[in-house]
Amino acid sequence: MVVSYIRPDKDFVNVVEQLKMISAYCDRENLIIDKEMIDQTFQNKRITQRTDVVTLFRSLHNDTLVVYDTWVLSTNIEDVIQMLSCLLRNGIEIHFVKQGIVIDRQSDTMVVLGLIDQLRQTIQSDDKKEIGRPKGSKSSSKFDFFLEQIIRELKEGHNVSDIARHLDVSRSSLKDYIESRSLKELVRGMTLTRNDEDAEAVIIGTIKCPSVEAIIEEHA
Repeated sequence: MVVSYIRPDKDFVNVVEQLKMISAYCDRENLIIDKEMIDQTFQNKRITQRTDVVTLFRSLHNDTLVVYDTWVLSTNIEDVIQMLSCLLRNGIEIHFVKQGIVIDRQSDTMVVLGLIDQLRQTIQSDDKKEIGRPKGSKSSSKFDFFLEQIIRELKEGHNVSDIARHLDVSRSSLKDYIESRSLKELVRGMTLTRNDEDAEAVIIGTIKCPSVEAIIEEHA
């Protein structure tokens, strides 16, 4: 059974975008979604308070789970580790659409750690950006309507200027939209072959080890 799991988070990608990107990914991978769950649980709740998703994940055995990105599982690192551990123990194959990565019990440990560390860096980066101003959501955009076309043209190799001309929109505005949604990274993941060594190398390469200078600066 193939299950897609979507969870909105006001600081990341909305439901509509996740659905469209998962759909495009599944078309490429010839996956047919048998069950879909859109989890509307308040984003800050810990896994122990998310009864529906716990019930769903515990019901899966040797199945396939498709999610857009690691943060969809949770933005709490401890919860992500627990969820991944239990899913993999039960023989679940997990597809991460944005990264173009598939993990299972036989996956390289460094790839799994890379996904977790990538999430850690994202959370820390967002926390720093929010200092001094209210935390806000990613606003909807006029480009959301053209999302599928933008993804298709990026996959075909068109640059931002070409796509802006086709849509008759501002190049700079379109560039900002593509960057804010990480669409180039998403398309790169879509165009790689399954478990492509380059995709795995990219994930492993994003791991950042602590430095003495950073520690000193943080506690200065």
